[in-house]
Amino acid sequence: MITTTNLTKKYNSNLVLNIENLDIPKGQSFGLVGNNGAGKTTYFSLLLDLIEPTTGHIKNNNILVHESEAWKPFTSSFIDESFLIGYLTPEEYFYFIGELRGQNKADVDALVSKFEDFFHGEILGQKKYLRDLSKGNQKKAGIVAALIGNPEVIILDEPFANLDPTTQIKLKQIIKELAQEQGVTVLISSHDLMHITDVCERIVLLEKGEIIKDIVTSEATLKELESYFAGTQAV
Repeated sequence: MITTTNLTKKYNSNLVLNIENLDIPKGQSFGLVGNNGAGKTTYFSLLLDLIEPTTGHIKNNNILVHESEAWKPFTSSFIDESFLIGYLTPEEYFYFIGELRGQNKADVDALVSKFEDFFHGEILGQKKYLRDLSKGNQKKAGIVAALIGNPEVIILDEPFANLDPTTQIKLKQIIKELAQEQGVTVLISSHDLMHITDVCERIVLLEKGEIIKDIVTSEATLKELESYFAGTQAV
């Protein structure tokens, strides 16, 4: 589904990402981990054509991301609050995203109604603008908006941050259902090793822009990652 080939990103002479090859098949729940500055957000930004590669390319369903916009109708994301439109209410924002993705209000209402438990009564019907919601509630709205229009690829950067434990558990259930039952390719970056090993069947570890580990998730994965980040395990 997503193929990365000879991809680099430099800022002046500083090489921040260098991925020779990375293939992510359709329907995989894929996790990206690494310390700050490892290149996680840079990779997602390249995948979403928010920045241009220095060399190489990413293909999304055989479409060159930086040369065509044909991948956009089936790809969705929530990276941070800058993706929201602060002067809209959540309902207005959902309808706006729905319109962009060819969904009418009834379609949007039907999807959003499935997430009432996830919203915990704090999003819908509050007559609040998105900018006035808490960070956690902004994130909930952004994540659900990313699900509108039945995307085949969903990209989430630090989705568990700022969420309370109950919402984190519900989000994990949502992500698992997307990948396992609906065949959606879900890409997640997170600093929370426990959550990402819970929901991702494969995890790639970046360090200084390069792939250090590419792991099929097992019961031993969490300890392996913890040992690596604690400095007690060799690469």
